[in-house]
Parts: sequence; C-alpha cells; structure tokens
Amino acid sequence: MADFKEISADAPAGAKLLNWVDNRFPASKMFKEHLSEYYAPKNLNIWYVFGALSLLVLVIQIVTGIFLTMNYKPDAALAFGSVEYIMRDVSWGWLIRYMHSTGASAFFIVVYLHMFRGLIYGSYRKPRELVWVFGCAIFLTLMAEAFMGYLLPWGQMSYWGAQVIVNLFAAIPFVGPDLALLIRGDYVVGDATLNRFFAFHVIAVPLVLLGLVVAHIIALHEVGSNNPDGVEIKAKRDASGKPLDGIAFHPFYTVHDIFAVSVFLLVFSAVVFFAPEAGGYFLEYNNFIPADPLKTPSHIAPVWYFTPYYSMLRAITTEMMYVLVLCVALAAVLAVTKGGLNSLFKGVVAVGAVLLCLVMLNIDAKFWGVVVMGGAVIILFFLPWLDNSPVKSIRHRPSWNKWLYALFVVNFLVLGYLGIKPPSPINERVSQLGTLFYFGFFLLMPWWSRLGSFKPVPDRVTFTAH
Repeated sequence: MADFKEISADAPAGAKLLNWVDNRFPASKMFKEHLSEYYAPKNLNIWYVFGALSLLVLVIQIVTGIFLTMNYKPDAALAFGSVEYIMRDVSWGWLIRYMHSTGASAFFIVVYLHMFRGLIYGSYRKPRELVWVFGCAIFLTLMAEAFMGYLLPWGQMSYWGAQVIVNLFAAIPFVGPDLALLIRGDYVVGDATLNRFFAFHVIAVPLVLLGLVVAHIIALHEVGSNNPDGVEIKAKRDASGKPLDGIAFHPFYTVHDIFAVSVFLLVFSAVVFFAPEAGGYFLEYNNFIPADPLKTPSHIAPVWYFTPYYSMLRAITTEMMYVLVLCVALAAVLAVTKGGLNSLFKGVVAVGAVLLCLVMLNIDAKFWGVVVMGGAVIILFFLPWLDNSPVKSIRHRPSWNKWLYALFVVNFLVLGYLGIKPPSPINERVSQLGTLFYFGFFLLMPWWSRLGSFKPVPDRVTFTAH
C-alpha cells in the first residue's frame, strides 16, 4: 500500500481535499514540476507567447468542433444544408461556426510565428532536437486536420480543392491510383470520402495531435526553454539548485501569457464579429455555393495556409525538371570534388546521382511536384542537423543572417500569394525561383551557417527589466 501523506486535523477543508487528491494523484507535484518550480529564462520576449496561444486556439477548436458536430450531417446530400442550418437556425450557431473557421486560420498564424521564433533563436539546436521534431510532427498533423476539415462544409471550393489534392496521390508511380482510391473510398470525391474525412477530422487526427502536444511539452520541460541569447540557464545554479538566470514560470510567465491571450482574444473577436471571411481568405466565397460535381470553378486554390506549398507544387513543370536535374548534378560534382570523400564513396555518389537524374527525367513532373510539396514540410524535421553554426541565436550570428532570414520570410509570403492567384507565365517563373530559394535555404545551410564572424555568446543571459 502506498505511503499516504498525513495532514493536521485542524487544516482548512481545502487543504484536506488537496491532500486527499495528492495521495491518489500527483496534482501538486505536476503543478510544481511544470509551473511553479519550472524555471524559465528571465529574458523571454514577446516571441515566446505563441506557444501558449497555439494551445489556446487548440482548445477553441476542440470546444467549437464538439458543438458543431451536434448539428452537422456527414452526408453528401445533407452536409451543406446542415452547415446552413447551424448558421441560420441553431442558437448562436453562426458564432460557433465562425469561431471554428477563424480559429483554423488563427491556428496556422500562431504556429507559423512560433516556428519562426524557433528558427531565428535556434530553438531546434542541441539539446532540443526532439522538441523541434515533435513540433514539426504537430505542424504536419495540423495540416492533415485542416485539409480534412476543409472538405466538410461541402461547398464548391471544399469539393474541388479536395478533388485536386486527392488526385495528386494518383501521380505516385505504381501505387498512386490505388492509393487515391483508398483515400477517396470511391472513384470520385463523394459521400464515402466525406464520411472518412469526418471520422479522421473529429476523432483520429485530434487524438494524434493531442498526444504530440503533450509529448512536445514534456520534452520541452525536460530540457528547459531556450531564450533569445541561446544561453543554457541550467549551467549556472545557486546553492539550492535554482538556475541563476531562471524565474518560476508561474506566476511570472503565466501573467505574461495572460496578457498576450487578452490581446489575441480582442483581435480574434474583432475578426469573428466583423470580418469572419477576411475578404475571402479565411472563408472563400465559392464555399458559400453548394458542391456541384458538374460545375468546375474557374480557379481552384486551397485555403491560404496551404498556398505556399501549393505554389511549389505548381512550380514543378517539365522544363523545371531540367533545372532540378542540373542542381542534382552540380551537388554531386561538389560532393565528389570538395566533400573529402574516399574513392569508394565518390563512386557511389556519382553513380547515385546519374541514376537519380535518369529517374527524374523519366517520371512525370506531376509526381515530382507532389514530392517537392511534401519535401517542403519534411525538410523542416532535419533542421537541427542542417545548421552548423557555432552559435544558436541570430543575435550572435553575422548581421547578414538577418537579411537572409528576412528574405526567406518574404519568399514564403510571395509563394503563398502566388498560390492563390491563377496560373500565368510570370507567376510560374517567380514561383520556380521561390521554390529553388526555399530548398536552397535549407540544403545549403550546412555551408552558409558557418560563414562570417560570430559575436561572443555571454555566460549569462542579457536582461533589462521593463
């Protein structure tokens, strides 16, 4: 039998109740480990609120999603009408639906900002590689969740967007057609597809997402939070073992995050009440038209948070394949001549490059577009091992790194904008250049991250009270 902690008979009722719970469940222990005695660096800035905001939006999405499922019908003949019923006849249904649709876009906004903070401050570097990998897995799962939820309103853009994306899997050699059929559950996007996506969107994917979020937080609290200086605060402790540059997460950063939550909710509410469609970016106007399999929209584009990757997909044309083959050949030449490899590995690299180039030229460009679109997300998982910089934070890197990161952000935004626009020759060229820059940023990182003169990293964090 477990050893129970005794408490004075004269203790307040609340203390007795807490003691009773603690003897059966580690409530106080968890509170101390993850809040009151979890020491975070004292120099965290505004960039560090987006993790808490991501958790807030996840709660909003789960709660509003539960209420939406009470009246939603996952049936191709009834789905669009059930959404209209929620909007028009269910008490406060319009508010719940708009909170959910706005929350989807808000989720990606705060997650993109959260990931960018990790990028500029090197939060993916040792010992936080697993924290970053869990975070990237959350991002990938979030994309799957958003895509499946995007089909559920059964509007024109939902239907045709899903039709295009699902059909991309058919471009995979050998298994593509069967894979697309498995995903659709039918030969076209229809009732079977809607039911499958509903089941995954409501049950399966959220369970995976919640599990990854818990793993992400546990991994973070195991190694501790990074900070803008990239200094490990656990290296210097006082006599009691408390980090000299650390402060308790609660109450200091809980108050910090509550203020950020308040500002976020003001902006979120303003969008929900005054501009829930956001000019057609959050809710496309074509999605207010029932899905019609016989009437294709003049221009099909995914919702805004997928458009950078959709733009990369469209950038891969037959002529673009020759550029990619040239890039592979050039990389092989550099590896053989400058890589310091022995003769055996030089031969393996040369033969491998020739075979890869032949394969690339003999498989349809549409397939490689799918590979590029998926690779744009998968490459993020390898960031901890691509960055060879001797320092973590951008504060201590060469000043030109800031311009490079700014150019990366601009490039990503341009790709997102081009993904919304109809195809044109000039848009195609710009998206091809943007795709090359996106992958070049990561694949060349082992080289450029070592260049330049680096500033000395301080022994202690730099902090000015405000």
